[in-house]
This record gives sequence, structure tokens and C-alpha cells, in this order.
Amino acid sequence: MPGCVLGAVCDSEADLVPFAPAAAFTSSEAMIRSGKIDAILIATPHYSHTPIGIDALRQGLHVLVEKPISVHKADCERLIAAHKGRKQVFAAMFNQRTDPHYTKVRDLIRTGELGEVRRINWIITNWFRTQAYYDSGGWRATWAGEGGGVLLNQCPHNIDLFQWMFGMPATVHAFASMGRYHKIEVEDEVTAVMQYPSGTTAVFIASTGESPGTNRLEITAERGRVVVENGRILWTRNTVPMTEFSHSSKEKWLGPESWEVEILVGDSGEQHLGILKNFTNAILHGEPLLAPAREGIHSIELANAMLLSAHKGKAVKLPLSAKEYESFLRQQIAMSRAKKKTVTKKPRPRDIANSFGKA
Repeated sequence: MPGCVLGAVCDSEADLVPFAPAAAFTSSEAMIRSGKIDAILIATPHYSHTPIGIDALRQGLHVLVEKPISVHKADCERLIAAHKGRKQVFAAMFNQRTDPHYTKVRDLIRTGELGEVRRINWIITNWFRTQAYYDSGGWRATWAGEGGGVLLNQCPHNIDLFQWMFGMPATVHAFASMGRYHKIEVEDEVTAVMQYPSGTTAVFIASTGESPGTNRLEITAERGRVVVENGRILWTRNTVPMTEFSHSSKEKWLGPESWEVEILVGDSGEQHLGILKNFTNAILHGEPLLAPAREGIHSIELANAMLLSAHKGKAVKLPLSAKEYESFLRQQIAMSRAKKKTVTKKPRPRDIANSFGKA
């Protein structure tokens, strides 16, 4: 990749550092201070994103952190607060922001071409995972090791896209099933109902226990309905905006006439490579970031709100109290009885390949 070379790699287990051309470390602190790197990509278990990120930022490195940027809102705030260098580039690996399907939908909303959004329905159940996947690491699917399940591991991509396209809701009421399909202590299925100050409502459904799964985003707006599914964007476009038609004197009552348009956008974009290119170009040439790390707090706040709402059995208001959620998370960790036997054999690629890179 132009402008970027691999300077060093780090893993706590020395035999897992396979890159002979680069310097190898078993301590992130040592690598960060080695002078061999200008920037760092943090791709470690979730809780360590915050301390490693803070250390790298304080040492003056440019930082690209994998999703989620932290496990909970309070840690997000601590990590973001450590970014003080104006010339330091601090980005998040929200690779789905390179997907033209979602950038197009965002443009339709932001330009007003769709008109006011009235309802959002996103079903994302194509994140299927086997028990072998969860058993492949002792940190996975535990409160102390991962801090959550589908909302913290698979769905940060979708939740980031959700707030990126539609903004943050005012209230969240969620229902979460803990270990419904797997022997885990965290959520593997969630249904969340959200409401915006405008009255717009949204339903967000995610699961790692369904196969075949569904990935369907449906948006109802003044100027029709948009559906993103199976690599296509279909816009059933109203000839007249709904509100305008409903106040007209026409004797029809079935709604305005419409026609279906398919918006052609090509493939799913450059994904991880696109974010890494953008990160490098931001450092070298001042290119605007596609996914600034400070925006990562929004998807975490939504995920935290869903879990807290499910725990309380009622809706919670946003902005979420970072202190309250951190207290809730500490309680879950204290009550955890997770004693997983880690499987040394890695899960077969097909355990995750069917949904990798697909929001």
C-alpha cells in the first residue's frame, strides 16, 4: 500500500507473531516506545483498546483502533480525551463506511432527497456464529473478557452505520437474550425499539444464532421506501411526498402513485483497505478521515443503552449516563460464572466468512 510499510508487530504470545520482515514484540508498551513505528493499528481484545490507545496517543503515535473503540461509554470518553495532539491522526476501523450502498443512503437522507424519515427497520441476523467460534478464545462472549456479545463484537459495524445515517435517537427500549443459542453469558440476540424527537421510530434486530440470516434495511420516508438488501438499493419513489398527498383534495386514499428505481452502486467498496488507505493519506496528505475515532462513542453508547434497557426491562433515555452503565457492567463482571474451556484448534474459516465484511 503506497505510503505505508509494516514496521513492527506485537502479540502477547511470541509464537503468534509470524511476520519475519518486521520487528516483533510481546509488549505493546515496548513496541510503542521502540521508535520503529509512526502509527499503530490496535486489533486486540476489546477492553485493551482503551489503555493501549491512551498509551500510544500519549507517546505521540497516530492511532487506528479496531471496532469497538472501547467497551463502554466511560472508557470511550477516557480514550478520546487522550487525543490532544492536533497533528495526530486518530481513526477507527469502521470499514463499512466505505460501502457505497450505505454512503448512497446517507447522501439521500442528508441532501433531503428522501424527505423526512418516518420509520427505520434493520434486520441483521446474518452474523451466524458456531459454538466453536465462541470457544476459540477465553475472552470471547464473557462480561470480563469482551463486555458483551453480538452488540460489542459483530454489530458495532451496523450500529455505527445506523447512527451515521440516521443520527442518535432519544430513547431506546431493548430486549436481549443472553446465551439463547450458545453456551455464553452475554447476548446473542437483540431486538431494540428506538424513538427520535421528531417521532420517527426504528427497530433494530441482531442475532448470531440464525442461519440462513437476513440483512435488510428498510426506510420509509416522505418520498417513498428504500430497501437495501442482497447488494441492491431499491427505491419505491412517490410521485408526491406523503404529507403533501395526504392534505390534498384528491379522492384517492391508498397513497400517492410511485415507481420503483434501482440505484446501481457496484461492489461493497474497499472495506478495511479503504480505511487503512484513508488513515495513511490523512497522516501524509491531510485527507479528511472517513471514520474519526471520536465518532466511535456513538455506536458504543447505543449498544450500552440497549443492554442497560434490557437489564432494566424498560426504555432508557439518551444521552446515557456513562457512570451508570459502567456500574452495571462491573456488577455483571462480579456476578459472572463463566468458566470456558478454550479450544486450541481454531474455528474453521466458514464460521465467520459468510458474514465477514458484510454489514
